[in-house]
Amino acid sequence: MGPRLWLPWVAPGRDCSPHDDPSWRRQASAGVGTETLSRVSDPHDRDSLIYADGAGAAVIEAVEQDEPVGLLAHLARSDTGEELDFLSMGGSNHPSRCRDELYLKMDGRRLYRYALKNVAEAIQECLDRAGVEIGEVAKILLHQANEKMNRSIVAALYDRHGRPVPSRVAPTTLSWLGNSSVATLPTLLDLLLRGSLRDHEVDPGDIVVFGSVGAGMHINAAVYRVPARRPQLR
Repeated sequence: MGPRLWLPWVAPGRDCSPHDDPSWRRQASAGVGTETLSRVSDPHDRDSLIYADGAGAAVIEAVEQDEPVGLLAHLARSDTGEELDFLSMGGSNHPSRCRDELYLKMDGRRLYRYALKNVAEAIQECLDRAGVEIGEVAKILLHQANEKMNRSIVAALYDRHGRPVPSRVAPTTLSWLGNSSVATLPTLLDLLLRGSLRDHEVDPGDIVVFGSVGAGMHINAAVYRVPARRPQLR
């Protein structure tokens, strides 16, 4: 079972559903991310070597608290102009492969520049929405796409405040789990909450920041305060 997260509010008691659906009032929901990149990885493309299969899930539950905990703020951004082609489907790099076989292709340089410019900006906006200072952040969990890119994103975020990057603020699993697309963040969170990441742990009250970038191009960011009631993991 994946981790359980909390929202800092309780779902409204009044049913707003036009169909009078009792599920509208439920205070918990599940988010699932699963990917099988092995089906679209070109064995003749070095950009595909890091792709992996994976799955992760989290339960999001609304609870009452005296002080805000759980999901404090979130942000989503899409850029769908020229960015649409940064990740696309195309033929194999090997000339003898069937042209009808399509594989995931990326424009690595443009994708890298886009992420470096916009992900740190999105995370900062999310911190501002939550009223959280960069010095309060205990961990930054980023989508595991490119370790160099992630280091640069974190550095750009702290550069905005004239601060050095704290040691062990951004754990990584890329070297041993690869890039499993939408599964990287729930996997990373699960390992962190289980205490399975060496030199990385979180305590009640800690601020955890999430950031991701993917095809579209699409960016997500969230600011989360770890509640006193820790998730029970199995």
